[in-house]
Amino acid sequence: QVQLVESGGGLVQAGGSLRLSCTASGRTFSSYVMSWFRQAPGKVRDFVAAISASGISTYYTDSVKGRFTISRDNAKNAVYLQMNSLKPEDTAVYYCAAQITRRTDIATMSRGGNYNYWGQGTQVTVSS
Repeated sequence: QVQLVESGGGLVQAGGSLRLSCTASGRTFSSYVMSWFRQAPGKVRDFVAAISASGISTYYTDSVKGRFTISRDNAKNAVYLQMNSLKPEDTAVYYCAAQITRRTDIATMSRGGNYNYWGQGTQVTVSS
């Protein structure tokens, strides 16, 4: 099994930035597609961003394009989400997720049901 641990959440004013980190156990991290999902109060868990195992392909939900950047460091078994120009509507619990696949299409990487492993979540709160 793979264990995922998230960190970096917190309280920030609108327009500010946060950087979320997710570290994974295991020796095959480089074979995993990694992603971030989020769940706001009273809403379903939604896709935010994903990065392929190679790091070449990335996808973002429309509402965060140009503001968020996903990256990975396979040597550290880590994936990051740099969040800039934060808005109150970004407030949610953010979850890191992993799946073992070499596919790079958006359907594969954005479907929550495809992910085998999930972190515990980290709270991001953006005040106005």
